[in-house]
Amino acid sequence: MICQAIAKLKQQIPLLDYLQAHDWQPTGQLSRGRLMGLCPLHADHKPSFLVDPHKSLFYCYGCGRGGDVIRFAELYHQVKFPRALSLLHQWRGLAPLLHEAADFYRMQLHRHSEAVAYLYQRGIHSPELVEHMQIGYAPGGCLRGWLTQLGYPLQALQQAGLVTAVGYDAYTHRVVFPLEANLYGRSISPSAPPHRFLPGTKGGLYAWQQVRRYTEVILVEGLFDYAVLWQAGFHNVTCSLGNHLSLHQYRQLCDSPRTVYLAFDGDTNGSGQKAAQSLACRLREQGSDARRVSLPAGHDPNSFFTRGGNAQQFQCLLEEARA
Repeated sequence: MICQAIAKLKQQIPLLDYLQAHDWQPTGQLSRGRLMGLCPLHADHKPSFLVDPHKSLFYCYGCGRGGDVIRFAELYHQVKFPRALSLLHQWRGLAPLLHEAADFYRMQLHRHSEAVAYLYQRGIHSPELVEHMQIGYAPGGCLRGWLTQLGYPLQALQQAGLVTAVGYDAYTHRVVFPLEANLYGRSISPSAPPHRFLPGTKGGLYAWQQVRRYTEVILVEGLFDYAVLWQAGFHNVTCSLGNHLSLHQYRQLCDSPRTVYLAFDGDTNGSGQKAAQSLACRLREQGSDARRVSLPAGHDPNSFFTRGGNAQQFQCLLEEARA
């Protein structure tokens, strides 16, 4: 029975689909439909990663590792077999559910003036930006009813973290941003914890598929930092959701030579700049040109813009960025 369940899971998740969902793109095609590309498991500078979509198998001639989609999940996420199975099950079943939840939250945004007012307070006023980031709002008390009406069982909502163990909506009075395989909720109430994610991984760098083509990239810590920069015309911006990158995010930044501007928070305790300095050293070791952007003390990119800064002034900060 266990072997049958594993075989069924591998049939339901083609290796190529899973690779492409984690930002892998082929660079060439061989005979019999096989594909070659850079290896996502190590710092690869020459395509050495072979994928056979028909057999759902991979092999890397650079690091010597290969196998099926489960083995790839083990290596990529650096977990053991049972956890890899769990991550694959979650990835297979969670995507449509999160898509429905995100769509519902988007419908709620302009029905709640307090949510729109909060966005304006944080410098977000462009309809194009709201559409680009698919920003929504979780008022609370209504998502469970909507999703169960669509046919999702309560247990599935609880396993995803959208509904609590006692049946209440997990996100209440929160502006919601869809991520790669999660939802980020920012409380608009000062009495609640500000940040909330669903259980599981936060995913890779934000909007990386649109950003990876740039030879110069701006990396920020938070989604509101990303929002004001994108709104100001800096469409080569991405976000790590914190100042410590996951291995997946680090690999993404190093997937080709580029200049990375680290626009981390100018915390009064220096934690943002210390993290930027450490990351800059690691990026340089991989051949990237890393530059640290010095924001005014106590500011992050969001507060820089909401307190009067503009695109021209931020461009000057980029030009003055230190290696």
